[in-house]
Amino acid sequence: MAAPQIAATAGVFGKGSFIQKYSDVLIAVAIVIIVVMMIIPLPTLLLDLLICLNITIALLVVMSVIYNKEALDLSIFPSLLLVTTLFRLALNISSTRLILLDGYAGEVITAFGNFVVGGNPVVGFIVFIILVGINFIVITKGSERVAEVSARFTLDAMPGKQMAIDADLNQGAITDAQAKVRREKIQHEADFFGAMDGASKFVKGDAIAAIVIMLINISGGFVIGMLQRNLSALQALQQYTLLTVGEGLVSQIPALLISTATGLIVTRAGAEGNLGADMVSQLFRNDRIFFILSGVLAFFAIVPGLPGIPFSVLAVLCFFIGRALKQGTAVTAAQEAKTEKSVQQQQKKKATSPENIVSLLQVDPMELEIGYSLIPLVDTGQGGDLLDRIVMIRRQCALELGLVVPTIRIRDNIQIKPNAYIIKLKGVEIAKGELMLDHYLAMNSGTVFEEVPGIETTEPAFGLPALWIPESEREQAELNGYTVVDAVSVLATHLTEVIKSHAAEILGRQEAQNLVDNLKKTNKTLVEEVVPDLLTVGEVQKVLQNLLAERISIRDMETIFEVLSDYARATKDTEILTEYVRHAMARQITQANVQNGQLPCVTLDPALENRIAGGVQRTDRGSYVSLDPDSMKKLIDSLNNELQKLTNMGYQPIVLTSPAVRLYFRKLVERSVPGIIVLSQAEIEQSVEIQILGVVKI
Repeated sequence: MAAPQIAATAGVFGKGSFIQKYSDVLIAVAIVIIVVMMIIPLPTLLLDLLICLNITIALLVVMSVIYNKEALDLSIFPSLLLVTTLFRLALNISSTRLILLDGYAGEVITAFGNFVVGGNPVVGFIVFIILVGINFIVITKGSERVAEVSARFTLDAMPGKQMAIDADLNQGAITDAQAKVRREKIQHEADFFGAMDGASKFVKGDAIAAIVIMLINISGGFVIGMLQRNLSALQALQQYTLLTVGEGLVSQIPALLISTATGLIVTRAGAEGNLGADMVSQLFRNDRIFFILSGVLAFFAIVPGLPGIPFSVLAVLCFFIGRALKQGTAVTAAQEAKTEKSVQQQQKKKATSPENIVSLLQVDPMELEIGYSLIPLVDTGQGGDLLDRIVMIRRQCALELGLVVPTIRIRDNIQIKPNAYIIKLKGVEIAKGELMLDHYLAMNSGTVFEEVPGIETTEPAFGLPALWIPESEREQAELNGYTVVDAVSVLATHLTEVIKSHAAEILGRQEAQNLVDNLKKTNKTLVEEVVPDLLTVGEVQKVLQNLLAERISIRDMETIFEVLSDYARATKDTEILTEYVRHAMARQITQANVQNGQLPCVTLDPALENRIAGGVQRTDRGSYVSLDPDSMKKLIDSLNNELQKLTNMGYQPIVLTSPAVRLYFRKLVERSVPGIIVLSQAEIEQSVEIQILGVVKI
């Protein structure tokens, strides 16, 4: 029978049901009816039903709050609080109208006025005042303050929580989808507690309104009873006071329940289960407490003048609870010991198994090891923002190079210097440096007119001479023409340059496949034409790596694949295909190297170009240029001299060659002249003015 009942419930309230489908209309109609109740008189039978419904709704809200695991499980509570308050005030107005017009407001109010308080208006009045006092002074006031503090603390904690999510995302502890869910939850918590801060004012206003309505009913009923109904003063006071007290009780009991629910939902910080489970687990976890409590109660039982039986019963009860807890603790400890022993055996067995050795073969794509003095850079609690910088670096690389940089693992290493850091690629060190956290790095940009004292060092990203200066000298150094940056910016800049320099190595086969899959979502026909009919993913990867090796962005994957589709039928040589792609990306290459519409560069002597073209040797593993050592030395010396002239004039070290020798010339000199930019005439737009400032000769 249980299954059909559950199915029936799901059919009535589940997704797609009538109530769920038209829930917005039903709520709107309900609110309109509540407003109409304040204007139109209600029959006593309908009023009785609505009063009972009010009590039922209040109990439903309290039960829902008790079984909630966290506040957001009932995120509609602020709005629900407003609606229930409005409903309760509408009932107050309707009942007041009937009390003053007819001297009768239905069976429920009469029963509360006679049966609950024994027909004694004085007792009822006192009970009503106590309920209002408890509701207004204790529960409502406390709930209002807790809601206010919770809203303030939740808003203050938002930046820290956001940074913690970014840190977990950057370290690979969570996925992008999980990070999105956590951020939405933080935002919803802030909105919820902010709304609760305002909604708690409704409860406070409702308590005040109850007192005002009570005074109006008594005074108005007293006057109407004597002047219009010809009742004596005592009869009028007796009748209308009982009705007023009954009406006050039936409204204050739901109000007290709603106020209690408000207090429960804003005070359950850090809850791990529902209220009952948390209370049992936290209050009944220590047997010694109940043994001590039993002794105290037993002492009270034997004190002369105090009732011995209640204290004795409670003392015995606490003793048996403590004994049961002690036995349960012993059983739990034995089970935990057995479980721990079993886990240790499994770990020992796992440590000696071949599968455990295999797990050690995993190598992180990129790692950043830091000394213990640099830990504050990644500790958000100490104001460290390196994790946020790394997120920005990954975004920057995606925009500038079209490369999705894998997660960068950050580890502390006590074996290196406290102020040192090491950047690793696939487990191998590729760069390192040292930082001084309490200092700033000052670099001479060529405009310094007066030096400042500091500790001499070398800027790690570009190898420029620099100084570590204290914070007190920062402003003076900037005034003197130095470029001043903080320690975390030095590390972030170094990491960015390392990623750009090794982008070709970072792009693995799987990363290339991901880029192809991403393009396939928007241009399926183009991708299927190239892969796997013309080229394999590995060959596409080689082309992309060749572009990244010279810092050419691969973000425009559509253009790259169109070129590969045109020329891959003629050749499978990935280096030649890369040259074709570069020609198609002439606008992008030009924009990256041109200054004010001009391209300052050096070029090659025609005789040298002919010699390079004639010395090209092609093998199964690629092509290379064969030059004798003496000619090679002369070439490098001449190239360095010409490039030095460019850099002295403030230009980039650019060499312009013919399309036929660009690839081979770069392969010839890339090891001897790192950072050189080699372009061909086919990669420069026609509108650019080429300024030849030198010629490389042998």
